[in-house]
Amino acid sequence: MQFKDYYQILGVGKSASQDDIRKAFRKLARKYHPDVSKEPDAAKRMAEVNEANTVLSDPEKRAAYDTVGAQAWAQGARSGDDVRPPPGWNAGRGFAHGGGGPQGFEAHFGHADAGQFSEFFEQMFGHARAGGRQSSHGPRRGQDQHAAIELELADAYQGAERALNLRERTLHVTIPKGVKEGQMIRLAGQGSPGANGGAAGDLFLQVHLRPDARWRVEGRDVTQKLRVTPWEAALGAAVRVSTPDGARVEVAVPAGSGGGRKLRLKGRGIPHASTPGDLYLELDIAVPGAVTEAQKTAWAALRDAYPGFDPRR
Repeated sequence: MQFKDYYQILGVGKSASQDDIRKAFRKLARKYHPDVSKEPDAAKRMAEVNEANTVLSDPEKRAAYDTVGAQAWAQGARSGDDVRPPPGWNAGRGFAHGGGGPQGFEAHFGHADAGQFSEFFEQMFGHARAGGRQSSHGPRRGQDQHAAIELELADAYQGAERALNLRERTLHVTIPKGVKEGQMIRLAGQGSPGANGGAAGDLFLQVHLRPDARWRVEGRDVTQKLRVTPWEAALGAAVRVSTPDGARVEVAVPAGSGGGRKLRLKGRGIPHASTPGDLYLELDIAVPGAVTEAQKTAWAALRDAYPGFDPRR
């Protein structure tokens, strides 16, 4: 059968811990999930990543895979090379349906190819599963699953309700206010079903905030541009600003401000019960054009009022 190097697919070493595998999967899922990725082969790569994670995140499957892999690696085999499993590699192992079935990251978003595992996977695990053999280890908890959800910044401020189309069901999810980029939302019991009467796994949703030219987000801090006139920056002014949470606030622009100066609004970033983020208003000086004769005269008078001013010095 054609060998699949799952460690290479996830970009981890053969001694990687479960935490290493989980982190690698989340990183690649974020890159290749078809709902958020712009890579041309995102669906294919996501299927490979999903399959590799299904095996390496399950200790029993990983042990069986390593038995086959040890011989393949000794022969210098790479993904796609033909290998012959050593005799007795699967002795005593039963892969009960539901412990890590073909339900992975993509399946939660309705992609038809999410559950299509390779021939290599089916030859190693599919036949044992289809044969109805039950694990001798009693009830087994279902596998945790991971998915991505993309939100607007306003959702992070106010919370939201979302309907996720899963296989044969729709899951209504409440997004709490205060979520930030990369945060994991745990949905207990919504992962893969358990085996032999075991409990279902959990579904973890990783939050991604949709890019928006109006704001820059770092953790719970948010930065947005505040356009001001040259005279507002020079003389100072009170201006009204729309914030990401939909509020209108009055902000004092200090006299003598330059472009790029940041005004901090404490606690008006992404909310949190104990440590909310801050909102930074970055001043952007808008220079009006000189079109009419009066405007040109005004700009000339301004120039003449600062005979020694050189901004490039």
